[in-house]
Amino acid sequence: MANRQLQEPTRLVLTALADAPRHGYAIVQEVLAISGGRTKLLTGTLYTALDRLLQQGLIRIDHEETVAGRMRRTFALTEEGRQVLGEETERLRAGVAEADRRLALGRGPNPGRGTGLSTPRLNGATA
Repeated sequence: MANRQLQEPTRLVLTALADAPRHGYAIVQEVLAISGGRTKLLTGTLYTALDRLLQQGLIRIDHEETVAGRMRRTFALTEEGRQVLGEETERLRAGVAEADRRLALGRGPNPGRGTGLSTPRLNGATA
């Protein structure tokens, strides 16, 4: 899975499990907190993602228990899952650094001119 970009819900689930094992509802709540309230995983989406991550070996079942007559599974990140999340973090960090670098270049007197950056085009003409 090296150098493969993770979809945001997958990255958020792995992040939610990075510091502690969690059961499904706790993962949903943690993803909501991590995303600042922007991402609320639906139950079907969550369990489809968890099944896929289990098959890929990125997470494992930490333990199972019966709560109020229902089976509750707690999931944990595997070492491979930790590595994949770390690689994704580095990929995102590099992207942010490049965006910051380019934004800083645009603060000069003639942004984009003489720096090897492309010149914006309006209706096919150079600006």
